[in-house]
Amino acid sequence: MALGWKLVIDSTYAPALADFWAAALEYEVEDPSALVEQLLAAGHIGEEAVLEHGGRKTFRGYAAIRHPEDPFDATSGVGRGRRVLFQDVPEGKAGKNRLHIDVHGEPGGLAALVARLEALGATRVQEFDKGPAGHWWTLRDPEGNEFCAS
Repeated sequence: MALGWKLVIDSTYAPALADFWAAALEYEVEDPSALVEQLLAAGHIGEEAVLEHGGRKTFRGYAAIRHPEDPFDATSGVGRGRRVLFQDVPEGKAGKNRLHIDVHGEPGGLAALVARLEALGATRVQEFDKGPAGHWWTLRDPEGNEFCAS
């Protein structure tokens, strides 16, 4: 039986990085505001554990995105399928990523894909053209994490 999983990415401001990746992948930002409100009302968490981003209350230091077609919990907003969680850490990024996301566009649409990603806040790093092996770009997200677009 296959195991469930999520990709966790360290960040300096999880909500903004989640916004970038949700737009880049055409995913949805999870909305935990109903759960946050329940936990606040019950006294299980204090206001210091919460922040407002995009007009919604969310947990400080965390944000997640999920595939729009996958199931999710209506109260917590947590996806039960393809999911990426961003968590704030105190240290900054140091060195090359050992794991990265590859974003695939439509055949022949690499230029449009890269332009769209740049408009969202990505930065081009290096172009690769390996002939029959493929053509792609290495880019950085707004926090400097490398990823590829092909």
